[in-house]
Amino acid sequence: MTNDAFRPLIAVTMGDPTGVGPEITLKALSDERVRREARCVVIGDLGVLKRSAGTLRGALKEVRLVSVENLQAFVDADNAIAVMDLKNVDAAAFRYAAVDAAYGRAAGEYIERAVRLAMDGSAHAIATAPIHKESFRMAGFPYPGHTEMLAALTGSPEVALMLMQGGFRVVHVTNHCSLLDAVQGVRRERVLSVIRTAHAGCVSLGIPAPRVGVAGLNPHASDGGLFGDEEAREIVPAVEEAKSSGILVEGPLPPDTIFPLLKGGRFDIVVCMYHDQGGIPLKLLTFDWDEAAGAWKSVRGVNVSLGLRVIRTSVAHGTGFAIAGEGIASPESLIDAIGAACRMAHARRAS
Repeated sequence: MTNDAFRPLIAVTMGDPTGVGPEITLKALSDERVRREARCVVIGDLGVLKRSAGTLRGALKEVRLVSVENLQAFVDADNAIAVMDLKNVDAAAFRYAAVDAAYGRAAGEYIERAVRLAMDGSAHAIATAPIHKESFRMAGFPYPGHTEMLAALTGSPEVALMLMQGGFRVVHVTNHCSLLDAVQGVRRERVLSVIRTAHAGCVSLGIPAPRVGVAGLNPHASDGGLFGDEEAREIVPAVEEAKSSGILVEGPLPPDTIFPLLKGGRFDIVVCMYHDQGGIPLKLLTFDWDEAAGAWKSVRGVNVSLGLRVIRTSVAHGTGFAIAGEGIASPESLIDAIGAACRMAHARRAS
């Protein structure tokens, strides 16, 4: 939490209507940590949120929802959650954990509205709950996920996905694509761009001189060319060029040893070559499975889209269809995401 009296206005998209997004949104926006730091408005469907409120327990069952239309005149409603209601979910046909084009379309419309609000300055940042990629595709959106859609909507050509929890931060050269396409996507220009984006992203989080580690693509970072030449041909030249521009960067280092170095504090962020290379170690640290309960005990982590013209953060987990509608989903990842959005909004305001 910052000491500045400025409380940024965060547009929070509720994600896929039939997943845990509406539930964790209500829980997060009822949390005192969020209320102290931010002013939030949900972009979603009021009927779905009311249904979700009915699944909550204890004091949360009494959550009050108010509809708002114009963020220019938005003020905090006393102990209430403000909702920009797009009225795009058929209440009569609603069912949890449904893979359906109608729900993918609704989730996409929340993103589109939130982007417009951020682009015109009505909102200082966007925080997103999870979408279901199959429903999204069925709805006709030509994007593999949030990151690519946000890049297109904001006209941001060089965007990278960063996952973080505390000081453990990873950013990806390639995102949602096949492993074969990822290997082909490891090119000098892209690696250099992501190193620069990682550096700038850390600065936006208040780290003045970030130390960037770069993972290799191949086992042992190719071991001097024994297991491929991508390191020597594409990654090393990018690292050297980044160094020459003043960035504190090291690599490529073996993928199976660079993450313990990140955890130990040698780096502030690691540039990964493909999606799971960074996602697996972060989720190993931040997801806690309870075998006895058959559910996640704790789910943490924040997804940040670096390089966008707007600030966007997100949860680091999916739609949670297995527990949707049960009122037991953890809001901690969304709380963390809103906190990160606030820190980035403060940093942008100060720059």
